[in-house]
Formats: sequence, structure tokens, C-alpha cells
Amino acid sequence: MNIYVGNLSYNVTEDELRAAFAAFGTVTSATIIIDKLSGRSKGFGFVEMGNNSEADAAIKGLNESPLKGRNIKVNQAKPREDRPQRRPRR
Repeated sequence: MNIYVGNLSYNVTEDELRAAFAAFGTVTSATIIIDKLSGRSKGFGFVEMGNNSEADAAIKGLNESPLKGRNIKVNQAKPREDRPQRRPRR
């Protein structure tokens, strides 16, 4: 299951994100989304867990919990096609 993690501190590393979720099971991947221009974190990322029951436990256990000074938002990631279309910048 792919999990969205929001409200991340800009100082959180992928290893720290992986470690937080590893307490609930096997983490397949942990990725923090980086801004292309600045090279800094955008404050959100994704964690992939192979087992759905472990992923559900991680969502329940970590949502609104503190990670490096910020309460993170954790929920099941939505597929791209379910997201509203963005308006072009002017």
C-alpha cells in the first residue's frame, strides 16, 4: 500500500521517515518529494509498505503524531487520476 505523509519537517530525511514506519512493519520504500528549483523538501512524501494490515496500523498509529517537531498527516495515497486537475500558472 502506498501511504501519503504530509506536514513533514523540512529537516526529515528519508531514513528517518523509513524508521518511523518500520516500527509497524516492512517498508518497501520511503520518498520525500523535493522541489526541483530549490532542492529542498516540499514537506510531504510517500511510504510504500507491502502488507496492507501493517500499512493500516502505521496510518492509525502515526497520523497526527510528532516527527521532528511537527505532527504529521498520514493516510492512504490517492492514485494520480483521482486528484483534481491543476490550473496552469500565469
